[in-house]
Amino acid sequence: MNRRLLSLSARITLAALALLLPLTAAAEPTTWNVDAVHSNVGFEVRHFLTQVPGRFGEYEGVIVYDPANPAASSVSFTVQTASIDTNNERRDGHLRSADFFDAEKFPTLSFQSKKVAALGENRLAVTGDFTMHGVTKEITVPVEVLGVMGDKAGFQTEFEVDRTEYGVLWNRNLDQGGTILGDDVKIRLSIEADRQKPEPEAEAQGG
Repeated sequence: MNRRLLSLSARITLAALALLLPLTAAAEPTTWNVDAVHSNVGFEVRHFLTQVPGRFGEYEGVIVYDPANPAASSVSFTVQTASIDTNNERRDGHLRSADFFDAEKFPTLSFQSKKVAALGENRLAVTGDFTMHGVTKEITVPVEVLGVMGDKAGFQTEFEVDRTEYGVLWNRNLDQGGTILGDDVKIRLSIEADRQKPEPEAEAQGG
């Protein structure tokens, strides 16, 4: 009788472990690669009285997200400054010049996280180093986790930076007061990302 009870107990323990293993795996951090084809990196800046939009067409990023432990999450993102597009070739050329991004000297904008904290359900505060025009400053941006569907995940954020703090100073004063351009740049990222596949194991030598 005792042997039967021990055998039954062992089977129950093994069954419980089998159920817990998938949950443990699901709770591990997942790495996501930004899908630039289905994402958008945009911005707005005041021109006279209205907000003029633009976007960047070339960028890449890696997001590590752990919903069970947000502090274990991280973000690394890089944008090619020469890929700026405001739907006006002349203006884009000016923005690539030394008056603004100086794309030849500073070819990238980047963000590297240093700390991630939960703000609430599916909301994060991501603190890290933002580099633009060769100047690096620590900023904190709010990130919303839009969800996961199979091997796809969605994230979005919106924040502002003062371009003059990064040495992007070009402007013109107006006779009636004020300036042509605003200093604050509103940045919006809408990100679709692909689950990173595990590296294939090396084939056994001589097999």
